[in-house]
Amino acid sequence: MTTFGLLIFDGAEELDFVGPWEVFTSSAMIQAGNGTPADTCVTVAEQTGLVRCAKGLHVLPDHSFANHPPLDVLLVPGGAGAHGGVTNTALTGWIRDTAAKASWVTSVCTGAALLHEAGPARGKLVATHHAYEDALAARGNVLDVPSHARAVRRYIQYDPAPPYLADEPLA
Repeated sequence: MTTFGLLIFDGAEELDFVGPWEVFTSSAMIQAGNGTPADTCVTVAEQTGLVRCAKGLHVLPDHSFANHPPLDVLLVPGGAGAHGGVTNTALTGWIRDTAAKASWVTSVCTGAALLHEAGPARGKLVATHHAYEDALAARGNVLDVPSHARAVRRYIQYDPAPPYLADEPLA
């Protein structure tokens, strides 16, 4: 049984944690239907009060930094709050400490900046929102993975249908 912890904070991009929530909880429902011990998915925030996300959705976290269960997986979303979050030492300290105990740590979009500031992304292959790649690279000690992903896609001659050109260099 795996416990997935989805971090939320003011300004977190809703899709960055709600999309994974949908996948993880759907998997747990299938496990439970098969008689397998089901995974658990929880949201965690600095405090237990309402969190206002990037597009205005208010979310009540399941747990605070002080009272969450042990997490096997830590997911750090991006969003406008991730940019300002890099100066929140309570947030980055919690990410650092929790990541050290988790089996798997990942981020979505600009959540990579929080993982970098907290430490787990330093010296690693990291992807982020295309508009934030230069800012993340400027932080230093990070390897940019989107160019590698494009090279692999070309090498294996993967041509998505319909064509996906959002990651292609501008002409």
